[in-house]
Amino acid sequence: MTTPPKEPERATILVVDDTPENIDVLVGILGEDYQVRAARGGEQALKLVRKAPPDLILLDVMMPGVDGFEVCRRLKEDFTTRHIPIIFVTAKIAMQDELAGLELGAVDYITKPVSPPIVRARVRTHLALYDQNRELERQVRARTRELHDTRLKVIQRLGRAAEYKDNETGTHVIRMSHYSKILGLAAGMSEAEAETLMHAAPMHDIGKIGIPDHILRKHGRLDDAEWSVMRTHPAVGAKIIGEDDSELLTMARLIALTHHEKWNGSGYPAGLAGEAIPRVSRIVAIADVFDALTSPRPYKMAWSVEEATAKLQDGAGVHFDPQLVTLFLEHLPEVLEIKERFAETSDLETDGE
Repeated sequence: MTTPPKEPERATILVVDDTPENIDVLVGILGEDYQVRAARGGEQALKLVRKAPPDLILLDVMMPGVDGFEVCRRLKEDFTTRHIPIIFVTAKIAMQDELAGLELGAVDYITKPVSPPIVRARVRTHLALYDQNRELERQVRARTRELHDTRLKVIQRLGRAAEYKDNETGTHVIRMSHYSKILGLAAGMSEAEAETLMHAAPMHDIGKIGIPDHILRKHGRLDDAEWSVMRTHPAVGAKIIGEDDSELLTMARLIALTHHEKWNGSGYPAGLAGEAIPRVSRIVAIADVFDALTSPRPYKMAWSVEEATAKLQDGAGVHFDPQLVTLFLEHLPEVLEIKERFAETSDLETDGE
C-alpha cells in the first residue's frame, strides 16, 4: 500500500495585541492557512518567541507596558531571534512612526482596520521572502564551504591558545562550539546564525591569555587577590577581540565578555541577571560547563553524563537559563554524538573535521 505524501508543515504566525477582538480578527483571517498563536501584550510575546520562535510576527504598536517598538527592538538585538520577520499592525501610521519601526528592523506595516486580502497577501509575501533568504544563505554557505571551514579552523586554533594555558585540550573548543550550535538551533536561531555562533564560541575564553600562569594553573583554591585577577579575563577577551562591524566578531566579543554571568546575578564581570544576559552567552555557558564536567583534566576525572546533566538541572534558574537547560537536555543525543566524534585523544592537533 502506497503511503500518501506528507503534507508540508504550516508556517506559524504569532499575533500580538492587547485587544482580544483584534486578535480574533487576525486569527479568523489567517487560521485556515497557518498555525496562529496569540500573545496579549509585549511581555507575553517575548516569552512565547523565546520558548517557540514563530516564522513571522504580526505586532501591534500601541500596547500598555512593553509596546510594539520595544518588543521589536529586543527581538532584533537578540542574535537568536533577529531573523524573524515582524509586520506592525496598527492605526498609528504617522510618517515618523513608520520610519521608526522600519529602522528597528520591521519588514512592513499593515493599517487598522485591517483588510483580509491585504493581510493574507503581506503575510504570504514576507514568508516567501524569508524562505528565499534562508535558501540563499544555504547556497552561499555551500559555495563558500572551504572558506568557512578554513575560518573555523583558524578560530579554533585561536581558542586553543587560551585552552592550553588552562590545562584544557584542543578538542574542548571544538566540542563546546558544536554543542552551542545544537542549542542555538533548538532555541530558534537560523542555520546561518547558529553557524556564526559555532564560529564565535571557541573565542569565549581568549582573555585567559592575559592571566598569569601561576594563577591560571594553580591547582588549589585561588585567594581573593588571585580571584580578582582571574575575573578580569572576560574584559581582557573583549579587548583582544575588539569592536568590529563583523557579525562574527561582534558576537564573539559579546560572548567573551558575558559568558560567566549567571542567571541569578551572582556571576561576573557585571553581575547581570536573567534576560539581561545575552542569550548567546547563556547558550555558550551551558555548552562550556557540560563539556568541562564530562572531560578528564590533570586535576580531575571526567564526570559521567548523568552526573553532568544533574549538575545542569541543579543549576537551572541559579547559574543557567532554565529554559535553555531543558532544550539542551532534549537534544542530548545530538550532543553525545558530537562528544563521541571529537573524543579526547593524545593527539591535540584534531582539526574538527
